[in-house]
Amino acid sequence: MKHKDTKTQRHKERPLTTRAYDPRWHAAFLCAFVSLCLCVSYAQQNPNQFSLQVNTQLVVQTVTVKDNAGKTVEGLTAGDFTVTEDGVPQTISVFDFQRLEDTPAAQPATPIQAPTPAPRNSQYQDRRLLVLFFDQTTSAPSDQLRSFAAAVKFIRTEIQAPDLVMIMAFSKGAVRTLQEFTNNRDQLLETLQKLMYPEDDDNTTPDNGAFGQDAGEFNIFNTDRQLAALQTAATMLRPFNERKSIVYFASGLRLNGTDNQAQLRATINAAIRANVSFYPVDARGLVASAPLGDATRQSPGGIGVFSGTTAMATITNFQRSQDSLFALAEDTGGKALLDSNDLAAGIVQAQQAITSYYVIGYYPTNTSVDGKFRRIKIALKDGVQAKLDYRQGYFAPKQFSKFTAADKERQLEEALMLGDPITDLTIAMEVNYFQLNRAEYFVPITVKIPGSELVLARSGGAERTLIDFIGEVKDDYGTTIQNLRDKVDIKLSGETASELSKRPIQYDTGFTLLPGKYVMKFLARNAETGRMGTYQTPFVIPNLMKEEKRIPISSVVLSSQRVDMRDALYNAGKDKGAGQAASPLVVEGQKLIPSVTRVFSKSRDMYIYFQAYERNATSTQPLVAFVTFYQGQTKAFETPPLAVVDGLDPKSKAVPLKFSLALGKLPAGEYNCQVTVLDPTGQKVAFWQAPVMLVP
Repeated sequence: MKHKDTKTQRHKERPLTTRAYDPRWHAAFLCAFVSLCLCVSYAQQNPNQFSLQVNTQLVVQTVTVKDNAGKTVEGLTAGDFTVTEDGVPQTISVFDFQRLEDTPAAQPATPIQAPTPAPRNSQYQDRRLLVLFFDQTTSAPSDQLRSFAAAVKFIRTEIQAPDLVMIMAFSKGAVRTLQEFTNNRDQLLETLQKLMYPEDDDNTTPDNGAFGQDAGEFNIFNTDRQLAALQTAATMLRPFNERKSIVYFASGLRLNGTDNQAQLRATINAAIRANVSFYPVDARGLVASAPLGDATRQSPGGIGVFSGTTAMATITNFQRSQDSLFALAEDTGGKALLDSNDLAAGIVQAQQAITSYYVIGYYPTNTSVDGKFRRIKIALKDGVQAKLDYRQGYFAPKQFSKFTAADKERQLEEALMLGDPITDLTIAMEVNYFQLNRAEYFVPITVKIPGSELVLARSGGAERTLIDFIGEVKDDYGTTIQNLRDKVDIKLSGETASELSKRPIQYDTGFTLLPGKYVMKFLARNAETGRMGTYQTPFVIPNLMKEEKRIPISSVVLSSQRVDMRDALYNAGKDKGAGQAASPLVVEGQKLIPSVTRVFSKSRDMYIYFQAYERNATSTQPLVAFVTFYQGQTKAFETPPLAVVDGLDPKSKAVPLKFSLALGKLPAGEYNCQVTVLDPTGQKVAFWQAPVMLVP
């Protein structure tokens, strides 16, 4: 609603005299008006035989044309350009030139008065659009203040007359537009002042998940929400045909193998389609941290302190958080500002990157809504020598409601191979591994989808919904090793929407793989609403037969549920034959359901299961294991040592280790759960650690 009001206000503020008379627009309007009158007349005479549907898609490109000296080439017309899409010539329907001439800014006390432009069709003609985007979900208060101070410095001293600045923020799970595009310094500084010193009663933003995620577990420990926020910001800017730059202030952006790599691609593709470039700024500035940590926390322990592995891990984690920022900038035509205390320089980079450019638009001759990539080529006629910078292509839209059964099946297969991942539907996944024999490993896959998908289907009047699943596993060479095609049929009758929203869809299956590096790509589709989501992650199955220094153990499964194998909702893959029967998570007809999001209620017990492997053993060698919960560097809870003296599997040489923990006495909050295994006779040890969240 806020966006609609803002749009209405823009039209109110724009004087009618700024639109120049163009006979082409006048003729097009008369033709459209006459056609509409004829259609209305026919509809009145034939009310049961008439239907009118108009589908148009305008493709807009911003093209920078520079000569060999790097200067912008001006004075070109639409007739000087040729545009082809997949080799087919296109007719240019929209053409304009944006001339940006930087002039000294006005004094801080006076709103910037841009020179009066010639009558044009766009409100933002000859303007540079800059967006200051503050990510307040991951930045420390000191980093946020540093970012706000940099923005204030830019507004006071660096802003130019053509600049229009928008201020956006990501906090409390939502993207907010705090200030629309303006050149009024006072308004911008006032907005920044409110960000720097927020009022105590500023609780108007709901604490819920944006972008379709549930407000609870799907937003915790999920770096993808930062990327989804950037995708939302780029999509909000798409109605503006001009080039836009988003200056993204954040304290790094850490991606790892457990995050949805598809979201990174989706965010970049959304920015490309919206003519948006990202200019990330590392709000931490130039960091010179102590190798073992600063005075804000106690010194770590362990042998890593003396071997240097602890310091190296700290440096590696910091560099990885910057690599993601660099990737965002590189793939969208922007530039990242890293390791610099002058954060305002990042805004200046975005400002200087946008120079004069042409706006070219056309209606593609290929109107298929197949979601495929369309390659665009723009060139100058008559052999004019110049360097053109423009978007190389786009992905066509996808329309689900008119698909036949064959079309839906083909769409699902093509979507899996699509270079533009679809993230309308939120997916969380956990991949584990357990050794079956000396060569093979069983890899259980658990997928979780928010129950809001069931609510959407139920609100559409459906009594049941079908969730389609398709996936593939590729090795390090890109060869498909395993694939999957399945579906889950869920009845919706007899349940209220509120109950459905609390009941996530959980699907599990499994593969048998050899040790190595793999990439899992998984796609789910709600067959009732057509919403799809992609999950892609690399994972490694280690060769435990080569482990000599530590106790070889499987992955560790954390759970709060054990269900009967006959439960259809939580065992959609129960008819997969021997693969499911071989799962070590099935014990005496009960299946352990991994907690994909690792969010646990204090009212329920936590189950921990994993296996240790004793190679060449004929009987169980004694092991000791315990579980520890840390908050920061403080030990909050530790179980008594568990002595294991039997249970060796003669084939896999696996010794199962199980824990059942009551969480009621622990306060709610975020913890690091550590599992420790000791071999008293072999003098070996194994550690495993992961973050968990306890909720009331």
